[in-house]
Amino acid sequence: MDYPIWDIAMGGGVLMGIVAITHVIVSHFAIGGGLLIAVTETLSVRRNDPEMRNLAKRSSLVLILFSTVFGAISGVGIWVVAGLISPAGISALIRNYVWGWAIEWVFFFVEIVAALVYYATWDKISKRAHVMVAWIYFIAAYASLVVINGIVAFMLTPGKWLQTGAFWDGFFNPTYFPSLVLRTGIVILMAVAFMVWPARKASDEARSRLNRYLGLWAVAGALISYAGYRWWESALPESVRSLFLGEGALLDGLADTRFLVMWSVAAVLLLGIVFLLLLPKMAKVVPLLLITIAAFSFFGGYERLREGTRKPFIIHDYMFSNGVLVKEVGELNEKGMLSKARWAARVPATNSVELGRQVFDAQCRSCHTIDGYLSIRELAPEDPDMTYSILYALYDQGEMFTALEPGEAVAMGDLNYPFMPPFVGTEEEMEALVDFIASLMTPEGEAAAKGGV
Repeated sequence: MDYPIWDIAMGGGVLMGIVAITHVIVSHFAIGGGLLIAVTETLSVRRNDPEMRNLAKRSSLVLILFSTVFGAISGVGIWVVAGLISPAGISALIRNYVWGWAIEWVFFFVEIVAALVYYATWDKISKRAHVMVAWIYFIAAYASLVVINGIVAFMLTPGKWLQTGAFWDGFFNPTYFPSLVLRTGIVILMAVAFMVWPARKASDEARSRLNRYLGLWAVAGALISYAGYRWWESALPESVRSLFLGEGALLDGLADTRFLVMWSVAAVLLLGIVFLLLLPKMAKVVPLLLITIAAFSFFGGYERLREGTRKPFIIHDYMFSNGVLVKEVGELNEKGMLSKARWAARVPATNSVELGRQVFDAQCRSCHTIDGYLSIRELAPEDPDMTYSILYALYDQGEMFTALEPGEAVAMGDLNYPFMPPFVGTEEEMEALVDFIASLMTPEGEAAAKGGV
């Protein structure tokens, strides 16, 4: 609200999803790949096994290209996109965890330097020293996960931080350790999904042996991931779990995603046992592709589930997805939503439709567009009275938040629209928003929507 609005037809959430998903897949491979490469080279030295050493060497090139190039660029991309689509959210995270980010950047710097040194010194330094560099890389990479996991988990389950505001209460939140176990399993799965491909370049005899070796990792990764996921589910507040669990799941899309998650990890386990452990010679392109797809589906499904259960918040029970703080709802209902939107005062509205557009920009634009992704023109009812009824129901949701005592939370199952933030603002602003949405349903709606997509 306090910041200028960034219009993007595809929707800020979609853009963030594209950048974030590609980044986390690569970053988790960078961590898991570091572990598998370090273990693989260590074993190759102890066993004097040139094929295992070659697997580590071939995999290290993939690791360098993905982690130091694509991973670094997409990581910067996350900061840029997050700052544009949710400046209030990223600002809150920085204010609370600036030293956490700083520590993670130190680990990331060590990780990048170690990766470059590792690849550049193949066959140029002693094997023992080279193995040490591999372990330095992995330790730094995993340490960065340990830090980032705390901040990411905090956004869904801030825990005691809501009362204390203390760094460690937010960092070691209820889902911190379950998430860390889950992501540890995921990094192993991502590493296996990538390393089965360079293993195909080995000789026929060595390929079967390497497939069995990677199969052990696949089974371990799947079991750790499953255990971590079930622990993560049990650590969620009941109000959040009810969104996607049980016969009365409120959101079918999230329930379906959970179904995908469970079957994907089962598929990785089954395919790993059959084609990597029992029938390694049958590990051709199709079975390996299925393992890769199943691993990616599990990871992607979990990320969608985590993001979906966090809505309508950026930081659960603290900040809504449009940047409104939970504690501000009562005040903004009295003063008006636009009282906090500094940019709105620069061009005062001259009529109800223009005022409604400003309310839409301040309150709805973070998720909806006019004619692009989640188009309000397509989603809103044509009947203005129905629109008003929906907005009033959302206003009532806001009243539920104003009535909370410290430490209390609204049960998401009690909300009519659990995915949406409450409507915040005055009666005049609500009526203006209804008028603006109604104007979009008329031939003159294009003029009302001018400058937006």
